[in-house]
Amino acid sequence: MPSHVHVIRHPFVQRDVTILRDRRTSSPLFRSVLRRTATLMAYEVTKDLPVRRLPVRTPLEKTEGTAVKPAIVLVPILRAGLGMVGGFVEVIPDARVGHIGLYRDEETLQPVDYYFKVPKHLGKAFVIVLDPMLATGGSAAAAITFLKGKGARSIRFVSVVAAPHGVRTLRKAHPDVEIYTCALDRTLNDHGYILPGLGDAGDRIFGTE
Repeated sequence: MPSHVHVIRHPFVQRDVTILRDRRTSSPLFRSVLRRTATLMAYEVTKDLPVRRLPVRTPLEKTEGTAVKPAIVLVPILRAGLGMVGGFVEVIPDARVGHIGLYRDEETLQPVDYYFKVPKHLGKAFVIVLDPMLATGGSAAAAITFLKGKGARSIRFVSVVAAPHGVRTLRKAHPDVEIYTCALDRTLNDHGYILPGLGDAGDRIFGTE
């Protein structure tokens, strides 16, 4: 496993990935389980964030507590990435949220952008890019290029499942970005879908199959 790729193997995470893979899983259940998976992933993705100490008074006495140092910005890649935002916000309620709209051209498999709106001052923030699938890696690499163009410097990419091709593409384009996923799958098919994967995450989230 490349050192920049972190596969989250917690039993509850792997249980939920199995539910997400199952073609019998309904759209409402898929949305619910994806949100729960994202919540569990959020703890792993942020476990080494820098912190600062601060005083706090309990009902009994003064003591010392902890606050997270950097501002956190969540950036889902539309539309499937929206399914992960709620889970991360459960853990990071003060996170700001940007949006990047990209779709993959079915013939070229290259990303095409149609929307980009992110908070200001990304250079001081810890940016977490969300997309359930890291397939060809083109959309992920393009999204991170846009974010760096707006000043982002500390970026992590989070997916539920990833293909080796996507990992290589993202690593080549942005070697400074660490990848967090729940499964590193086998390959891509001729249409750029991950195998075994979990199908089209956007369609399964929003019931547009």
